[in-house]
Amino acid sequence: MASSEAIQSPQAAAPSEQTPPKRKGMLSKSSRDMVLSLIAVLAFGAVIYAFIPHSGKSAVHEISYRDSYLSAKRAAPYPILEPAGLSSGYRATSVDYDPSASTWHLGFIDPGGQYVALEQSGAPAGSDRQSWFADVTTNAARSGGAQTVGGQQWARYQGDRYRALVRQEAKDTVVVTGTESWAQLARFAAALK
Repeated sequence: MASSEAIQSPQAAAPSEQTPPKRKGMLSKSSRDMVLSLIAVLAFGAVIYAFIPHSGKSAVHEISYRDSYLSAKRAAPYPILEPAGLSSGYRATSVDYDPSASTWHLGFIDPGGQYVALEQSGAPAGSDRQSWFADVTTNAARSGGAQTVGGQQWARYQGDRYRALVRQEAKDTVVVTGTESWAQLARFAAALK
């Protein structure tokens, strides 16, 4: 009899081990909670979107460089240049004068959306000037030949993305670099005063 009780005990125990039936309306509560959570997440996303600037304008931030130019002109041991007579489509985007390295930088976006920059260094010939030159020309190599601009000879350098016109002066080195064509770089160089 013990063996028949052992066989019957699992059958008798099975109903007591079953999971209790789901309460009425549990499915509708889960769905409602999920929809409320989704609404909360979307509302949070809308708030974040509202605080992110999205003007639809160009991402280029135009600056005024005149004050920096005048300060650099007073401090530099060489004549600081700036372009004169550029069309109104040129937008200045970056400016820097570093008195410790004696370098001047003035960057623009032209009317066609291309980048062009004026770089000058009064560093003495040697490793400092070579390091600066490699940096501003993005390690460009001499592409052969020279270009005459305003009666002066400029050497041509070509890099992966940038071109550069380079002129060595007694007190400084002048570099006009950018993504523009050689003709556009020459026009910019001719505008330097």
